[in-house]
Amino acid sequence: MSTDAPGTIRILLADDHDFFREGMRGLLATVPGANVIAEAASGESALALATKLQPDVVLMDLKMGGMNGIDATRQIVASSPHVGVLVLTMFEDDDWVFAAMKAGARGYLLKGSNQDEIVRAIRAVGNGEAIFGPGVARRLMRYFDNPAPVPASKVFPGLTERETEVLVMIAQGLTNQQIADRLFVSVKTVRNHVSNVLSKLQVADRAQAALRARDAGLG
Repeated sequence: MSTDAPGTIRILLADDHDFFREGMRGLLATVPGANVIAEAASGESALALATKLQPDVVLMDLKMGGMNGIDATRQIVASSPHVGVLVLTMFEDDDWVFAAMKAGARGYLLKGSNQDEIVRAIRAVGNGEAIFGPGVARRLMRYFDNPAPVPASKVFPGLTERETEVLVMIAQGLTNQQIADRLFVSVKTVRNHVSNVLSKLQVADRAQAALRARDAGLG
């Protein structure tokens, strides 16, 4: 049973850099109501500790050895939806931001954020709110300001949602490795999706699939 005072935010630090964890631990030690209950240096460790300790907030890096922060976030949120994941990372490109959101992260900050921003975000996520740093928020605004295209699932209803994602990236000229990196899956999984796409579209190769997609206004 926890002996924390009422209102205390119990925090799990997940980052593979010892120096960064030490700095965050020192910062949070000065914040009233914040209690770092454990630290993880990998996605696997973050998942195990979050499952066991049930923190209020997991401060999650994205690129760690072994399981990455996206996969760890997805599994933590799936098993413990009351645990808030706040991403704190160096990566600010759209692929990482939207992957983290789809995985269930409640917040996304860059490691260049100042201490007040980090503390405010931890408190917000601990209270069940969603919060994003200024740069990330601008990206989200630009994304939602753009008119939504016709969903690929409507153009090619025989494809699954993931297969339509793969088709769009084929049309954009991405390699299997690049698609795997964007979707955070293995190259083997991408190859299987590509094979299914070619079969369902009844085309011989990626070039023909790309042409079909572009003719439909995708990619």
